[in-house]
Amino acid sequence: MKTKALLPCVLAVVPLALGMIGSAPARAAEPYQINVVVPLTGSGAFLGQGEKQALELAQKSVNDAGGIKGRPLQFIFQDDQSNPQVGVQLASGIVAKKPAVILGSSLVAVCRAIAPLMKNGGPVHYCFSPGLHPPPGSYSFTASVSTYDLADLAIRYFRQKGWTRLAFLFSADATGQDAENGFDKILAMPENKDMKVVAKTHFNITDVSVAAQIESIKAAQPQAFVAWSTGTPIATVFRGMIQANLNVPMATTDGNMTYEQMKSYASFLPEQLYIPAGQYVIRDPSLVPPAVAKEQVEFNSVYDGAKLKPDEPSELAWQPAMVVIHALQTLGPDASAEQIRNFIANLENYPSIDGMLNFKTVPQRGLSVDNAVMTLWSKQNRVWQVVSKPGGAPLP
Repeated sequence: MKTKALLPCVLAVVPLALGMIGSAPARAAEPYQINVVVPLTGSGAFLGQGEKQALELAQKSVNDAGGIKGRPLQFIFQDDQSNPQVGVQLASGIVAKKPAVILGSSLVAVCRAIAPLMKNGGPVHYCFSPGLHPPPGSYSFTASVSTYDLADLAIRYFRQKGWTRLAFLFSADATGQDAENGFDKILAMPENKDMKVVAKTHFNITDVSVAAQIESIKAAQPQAFVAWSTGTPIATVFRGMIQANLNVPMATTDGNMTYEQMKSYASFLPEQLYIPAGQYVIRDPSLVPPAVAKEQVEFNSVYDGAKLKPDEPSELAWQPAMVVIHALQTLGPDASAEQIRNFIANLENYPSIDGMLNFKTVPQRGLSVDNAVMTLWSKQNRVWQVVSKPGGAPLP
């Protein structure tokens, strides 16, 4: 009797309960996480912090547009402390979890250390340093125009300006060694037969003075000077030039192309500071294909909206992130490392802020010297002025 009496009540409650279930809020989609190893502290922090900022802006932009097939994108940052050993420890822990993708580091020494961890099966590794030169077909990719091509562009620009007597100062670390090897090969090209190296010197990144090297360079009477190192060591070179009154056109790596550095070093910057860089600095649509100009407008609008100014770290992180996101949005968030690797390796005529990417023509990178331009730092306007066409020919 009691059961029969309760039955109408139970039947009445069931539709109400079902209605409540149907009206419950949908469970949020699980974020698609991508691990990022960058130097947030140490000598490379000026790069890592800027790259972190770029990825956070990219993350918001992607999520505002719907994320990865409806799943929000989330970058997970880990600090390699500008140390290759720490980088290997962090990357090893990430690789053990078998993700499809890992981004970073910012420094060539750290990228070289962690790249061998990306064996058959991945994960896909996208390094932010242009100084990494991964073998074709590997799971490692690298950002921007290579340091070799940036050096080539610098020599092209100097040659066409008539500056044929060159002096060099290289740091004794991986960055400087990579650059020296590149410049040696470039200067051996037939078109550079009239270029003459009047001085070549070296210094350790821990040196507090390069006075002797600068005096040797000044005595050689160069028409242009190349100093290749990043961060604090290049400040030592700048000071040395000012103290020795060495006032000639000077070029350095785009690793120093940050507003923070220009602000910090303002009182002792060379009068003529040239930096070869990717096309992201171009704001003249007549110099790039329309699809590239469109990417640059969108990139700059994101930074303008955040009331920030993009510089080299912005580009070094943004371009790889957009390539990986394009792969995931095309293949879906369940894509394997092998699928993503193959997708990127076969990507061609894909517009980016640095030009039309073609990984079939330029494996693991997608960009060449024809995607680079020469810039000159304007102390008055506190911006990098583009002074060459893509490929290095000086602008009128």
